[in-house]
This record gives sequence, structure tokens and C-alpha cells, in this order.
Amino acid sequence: MNLRDEIETTLRTWHAYETGRGSVAVIDFDCAPTTTPTEPADSRLAVYQRLTDLRARTAEAGADRLTARLTADLAYLGALLGEHRPLNDYVQATQGCPAAGWQDGYITHRGEQARHALDTLGIAWGPDTARELNAVEGPIETDEAPDAIRQAAADYEPAVRQITGSQAPFNLTVETAEVDAYWAYWLDGAGDKVRLRLNLRRASFTKVAARQFALHEVLGHGLQSASWSARAATKDVPWVRLMSVHAPQQVLLEGLAQALPLFIAPDDELLATRTKFDHYNQLVRAELHIALNQGAGIAELADHARFRMPWIRDAAIADLLTDRGANPQLRSYLWAYPAGIDWFANLAEADKPTRTRVLQAAYRDPLTPSELEALWPAGPTIGGQGT
Repeated sequence: MNLRDEIETTLRTWHAYETGRGSVAVIDFDCAPTTTPTEPADSRLAVYQRLTDLRARTAEAGADRLTARLTADLAYLGALLGEHRPLNDYVQATQGCPAAGWQDGYITHRGEQARHALDTLGIAWGPDTARELNAVEGPIETDEAPDAIRQAAADYEPAVRQITGSQAPFNLTVETAEVDAYWAYWLDGAGDKVRLRLNLRRASFTKVAARQFALHEVLGHGLQSASWSARAATKDVPWVRLMSVHAPQQVLLEGLAQALPLFIAPDDELLATRTKFDHYNQLVRAELHIALNQGAGIAELADHARFRMPWIRDAAIADLLTDRGANPQLRSYLWAYPAGIDWFANLAEADKPTRTRVLQAAYRDPLTPSELEALWPAGPTIGGQGT
């Protein structure tokens, strides 16, 4: 058994241990599904010791991709065991990029772009912005959402396949759930089987949201993961074939999925406005993420959130801070959203050959932030250049 396969075996035993005790899953998409049953690990500490041994071997072998993945696994597992590394160290180890953040002027600039787009639609910047935007986007009934997402995915699929070069098949299942969690939509799966869950407790359904999440979840995460699976089925790929949100491919996944409308439907005014609005919101969340982990007080953080995002509700502020401060998985994973959308939103403004080169590479392999930056050296630093 080679090193990659040993790592995957260990990750499967860890996943079985966590899910068996009702904890958060370790594997979110399996690009090399197997029917062989997996025995759960004995404990988190046993997994930690095994991953440590494997990392020493990958480092000695010069297997950089495997070492980077094990670095992420050890950092996340260490957090589950009680470690609380400084945010930048933790995010660098897990997501593969710094948690440097963005300067005030840049965040304000992206906010002005969002404000201008909203003004064009007749939507004012203030406490009612989010509500008015949802109204303009065309609310639909909950039971209409799955069909609307499927139809939008079918409409966009040829364009996504053309720009990414992917010919991989995938089979989509749409389910509904009611979960007290931060997510409104979640995608997981194995091989060419993709499952999209709609969290009815969090999701609001509009015609624009259906188009957005057809691109984000189905043709972003779903087709991308199925494309990696198809490649792994025919090539002896040098990367771990089990995707986890605490690992460094997540910046690519969340970044491209959020920004995909800018590549596929740039003339859709409503969808472009939503994407610009989300971009700004993510940059503000990044500010709060950093400040919280640097010891800022809760009242100060809440005031800043209300100042930057006057439409945000107190319950959302509370969840935002809790997720980024107290949850080991989300303290890492949620950084992928601002880091990713900012880099890919900038990429959408680059020349066509650069865009094509990056997007086609992104549907072949689960690229890390450093691998993305190598494809576009003129691009910005992923994770920000510092506040």
C-alpha cells in the first residue's frame, strides 16, 4: 500500500469514529468510493499518532501534496483535542493560506461596488437592504426550490462544461432538512453521486437564489468533485482522494463556487448584484473573524458588524461570532469563503486565457492556494495582504 492509500485508510477510520459517536463528519466528498467496510479508530489520540507518523514519512519522501494534507488533518484534529492555535497559524495549516485580512479601504471599495449595484436596482443601503434584495429577486415557495435549482443547473451546465473542460458525469439528488446550523445549502457525495441538501430552517428561496445555488452547489461543488473523481478513477493521482472542509482545497471549492456567476452569467444583473453583495459581506465577516481571535470584545464586534452591515440581525451576529471563535471546524473552514471569493472575483476581471487556464486546472485537481497563485502569479495574495 502506498503512502496516499495509507493516509486514506487512516482518514476513513477517523471518519467512522467521528460519525459513529455523532460528531461532525471528517470526509465530505469521497472521490474514490469503496464498498469495503471501515472499522472505526479506537480514539482521536490514536488517529493523531498515526497521522503524525504518516506525515514524517511523506516529508521524508518529498511528497509535498500529501504533507500539506496531513498538516491540515493534524491541525484540525489537534483543535478537536483541545489545542487553540493563533488564528493565522491554524488557518495557514488547514486552509493553506494566511488569515491576513484586507485593508479597510479595499473592503470599503468592494462595499461601494455592491452599493452601486443595489442602487441600480432601486435598493437602498440600510437596515432593509437584505429584505428588499430578496423581494426584487423574486421569492418562490419552498416546494418549488428543488425543481428551480435543477432547471437552472440544466440551463447553465453547457456553459460551465465549456469553460472548465469537464466531461465528467454526475447524478444529482436534492433533499430537504431542518437543521440548527449556519448552512442553508450543503453538498456532499461520492464518485459521480452528488447530494444537495436544502436546510429549510435557514434557506430563503428566490428565483435568483435558485440560479446562484445551481452554480454554487451543483455545477460548482458537485460537478467539480465529480470531475476529480473521474480523474482519480483513471489516473494514479498524487493527492488524497477524500475531501474535507478543513483541508486546503476548500478555498478553491468555496471561492470558485461563490464567484462562478461572474464567469458564467456576467450579464445577469440580479445575479451579479447578489454576488457583489455576498463578496462584501464575506470581507466584513473576515474582519470580525480576525478581530474576535485577536481578543476584541463582543460588544465592539457587534457594533462593527452593524456599522458595516446595517441589515444584519443580532441573532446572525451571535451565530457568526460563535462559529468563528468556538467551533474548531468552522474557525478554519469559514475562512475559505472570504479568501476564496475575493481571489476568484479578481480572477473574473483577468484576461480570458488566464481565466480559462485556472478554471480548467481547477476541475482537474483539488488545487491548494499556493497552486492557484502559481497559475496566476499576477493575482492577489489569497487570504489578504494584511489589515
